[in-house]
Amino acid sequence: MASSPHDDLVDLRSDTVTAPTEGMRAAMARAEVGDDVYAEDPTCRALEERVAGMLGKEAALFTATGSLANLLGVRALVSPGSEVLCESRAHIARAELGAHAAIFGVTTRTWAHPRGLIDLDAVHSLLAPDAGPYFVSTAAVSIENTHNFGGGSVQPLDSMRKLREIVAPVGVGVHLDGARLWNASAATGITPGEYAEFADTVSVCLSKGLGAPVGSLVAGTAAQIEEARVWRKRLGGGWRQAGVLAAAGLYALDHHVQRVTEDHAHARLLAERLAQAAPGIVDPATAETNIVVLDLAAAGVGPDASEVAGRAREAGVLVSVLGPRALRLVTHLDVDEAGCRRAADVLAAALS
Repeated sequence: MASSPHDDLVDLRSDTVTAPTEGMRAAMARAEVGDDVYAEDPTCRALEERVAGMLGKEAALFTATGSLANLLGVRALVSPGSEVLCESRAHIARAELGAHAAIFGVTTRTWAHPRGLIDLDAVHSLLAPDAGPYFVSTAAVSIENTHNFGGGSVQPLDSMRKLREIVAPVGVGVHLDGARLWNASAATGITPGEYAEFADTVSVCLSKGLGAPVGSLVAGTAAQIEEARVWRKRLGGGWRQAGVLAAAGLYALDHHVQRVTEDHAHARLLAERLAQAAPGIVDPATAETNIVVLDLAAAGVGPDASEVAGRAREAGVLVSVLGPRALRLVTHLDVDEAGCRRAADVLAAALS
């Protein structure tokens, strides 16, 4: 960042790049703390109890990252040698460095959907809850809400309900990767608890749309979370006076949940302006939340994604490259409407 010649840099690479607000920093500075490895940090416990209540679960555990929260949530449902089903571009399959297989011996089979949504017919065809001694048995299905690489798409609640009706009778669990569940809730008016009702374990993130510097949580039954606490420590994820970070999460829940609708409006603005500049590059109607994926191939854009991103960087706008012909823009609390308008102008020029 320091190497950029632009004082007004617009960073749309991810909503993880946000910095704590002054109010959040003040809350962190005055946090009451204890040793969380001994489960004695009062601010951590307050955060865990609050999030568990919001999700309608018995307990929750504060973790450093969403990847760790997902790892623990899936581990609670899937034993080594069994499989989890998920969409082909799910975060647990594509963006967690193979951790579920490398650490816990969990294999994955996938279905594909252009928006990353649940495909009930595909789940039916893949489901193998008791595959016998020669094949891999299905232990869980993981769904992502919102779906990151699907462009921030929101999973329909009815699909989640029907998925639960399919898998529960055969003893297969559901993990909900809710890293951006707050965005799904803000976009639909459906509470996080209503979404979480159809999952056994749930992860949620505080350091994306909510703007905390660090932290996610995994929620489930008391027994699942007790075991998750042991695994967190075993994996090197135990932390001591983590209340300074939990305080940021509590502040985010108090002050930043409803404001994510501003990010959604900014994403729609980006999608609309770029669709005008390069028809076919994005359908503005798909900008449901705070993520916009640009399909350069569909728009017939000449430069590849890396070249477009490089041009934009030179003009002070940062975006993520998802592939040779795809870019991702993510809006967040550190980029206002004026910044998004400037980013749209810069990208429109870079696409030509």
